[in-house]
Amino acid sequence: MQAENVGTFSLEENVWQGLTMTDSAAKQIKTLMKQDEAVKGLRLAVKQSGCAGFGYVLDLVQTFEADDLVFEHDGAKLFVPLKAMPFIDGTELDFVREGLNQIFKFNNPKAQHACGCGESFGI
Repeated sequence: MQAENVGTFSLEENVWQGLTMTDSAAKQIKTLMKQDEAVKGLRLAVKQSGCAGFGYVLDLVQTFEADDLVFEHDGAKLFVPLKAMPFIDGTELDFVREGLNQIFKFNNPKAQHACGCGESFGI
């Protein structure tokens, strides 16, 4: 039996497109930052979750991690762990109001499908 050559993938050596924010998302992040001066921005991560495979995780950032990539728009900062980039590279973060509801939305070009409730995605 012959061994197959398997390629390797390096998170540090990859060239990322990055993440973007709409003006609405940037405004909401800045509002959250103003409510607590210890908050430096918002962290967008990914975890295995839901019926489609992966879920987005948003947290307020008070201290950033060494492997965080930082994306900024109009003073709003979005921190992304390097290990999340293969799943969300190229994503646009938006903040929308639908009736009485307000929510961050993710326009992820890597997402091939999403669950019916919109809580998880698959690539």
